[in-house]
Amino acid sequence: MPIEPLLPLFHRLDREHFGGSLAPLELPRLVLRWSDGRMTRTAGLYRRGPGISEIVLSRPLLEPLPREALLGTLAHEMIHAWIDRVLRRREVHGPHFRSRMAAINAAQSSFEVRIRHSYPLPQGAAPTARWLARCQRCGSSTPYRRRVSGLACRACCQALHGGRWHASCLLEFVEAA
Repeated sequence: MPIEPLLPLFHRLDREHFGGSLAPLELPRLVLRWSDGRMTRTAGLYRRGPGISEIVLSRPLLEPLPREALLGTLAHEMIHAWIDRVLRRREVHGPHFRSRMAAINAAQSSFEVRIRHSYPLPQGAAPTARWLARCQRCGSSTPYRRRVSGLACRACCQALHGGRWHASCLLEFVEAA
């Protein structure tokens, strides 16, 4: 898929699924852009700073994929923007996110919004992991490039605490061999 202009897609999705609430003049500016080519581990992100909000989509991950992947990723990041800019809440993939995701998926069938994607990584995008994050409860381990504080095992939090983060599920970081 060649790089597609994001603004027309954004405005269409904003009208169809957010009632045009994401880019009114009274809110701080929302910047929409393709990554510069270095974003290879995540398909998209939403971030907010002083006086500006931004949605960045990964060119290396999304460019070779069908248009449905682009639409699903853009809608995912727009949900984050909606929660932050319209609802004025601090939430990642909580109940507001899941509710809006379900509504978008139910309203159309041309793409799917998901919490996690499984897009193939571009050639050479998988750096060597320096750390392993191990769960003391279930024994699972996941490679990481750097240590992350406060990270908990998703499977254990889901099984034992209804999907909410809990200190008893914290991951231990050990150097990879």
